[in-house]
Amino acid sequence: MNYYFLLLLAIAFEVCGTTCMKLSDGFSKLAPSVLIFVFYAISFFFFTLALKGIDVSIAYAIWAGLGIALITSVGIFWFKEPATALKIISLVVVITGVIGLHLSNRAT
Repeated sequence: MNYYFLLLLAIAFEVCGTTCMKLSDGFSKLAPSVLIFVFYAISFFFFTLALKGIDVSIAYAIWAGLGIALITSVGIFWFKEPATALKIISLVVVITGVIGLHLSNRAT
């Protein structure tokens, strides 16, 4: 089984859930409010399966880092949030940290 594919599915559903948080307008819109919980449940399902083959420290770092990068992109391109230099630099730092954690796991 490809555990990294399962992790990517978990990340995709987490990003969908987070996007629905914004779309729910503080739980005032029913469909996106319900979808938050559906997408997060699916995300945790796939994340749990991915943990069968990936160390939790690495899986969580990838999940969080890639999730941050993707939801930042959604914010910039879909919700028209500003793409400031500090935001982009910070995103690069997060991604660099995730890559460093992944490489450190291979070095042991």
